[in-house]
Amino acid sequence: ELSQLETLRAESFRQPVLIYKHSTSCSISSTALNRLERNWNAQEMADLKAYQLDLIRHRAVSNAVAAEFGVRHESPQVLILRNGECVYDASHLGISYPAVKAQVA
Repeated sequence: ELSQLETLRAESFRQPVLIYKHSTSCSISSTALNRLERNWNAQEMADLKAYQLDLIRHRAVSNAVAAEFGVRHESPQVLILRNGECVYDASHLGISYPAVKAQVA
C-alpha cells in the first residue's frame, strides 16, 4: 500500500529498513533474490527490517518508492533506508548479501 511508505520511513529511524523490489516475471530478479536468500544470516541481519515489494502487482507503490526516496526505478532493486532516507541502492546482479551486510554493520 502507498500508505505504508510513511510507516517504513518512520521505522527507518529505529532500525535500518531494506526494500527488495522484485519482478516475478524476471529471471534476473529471481536470481538476485535467490542469491540473497541463500546467503542470508538472520543473526547477522537481526537489526534490519526487510520487506519485499512485488512490483508487477504493485507498480504504483514501486514508482512511489523511487520518487519518495530519490532513486531511479530499477528491477530488481534493493534499497536500504536509514533515518528516513535511502542510504544505499543496488540493482540487477549488483545486489549482493555482502554489500547489504556492510551497509547494516
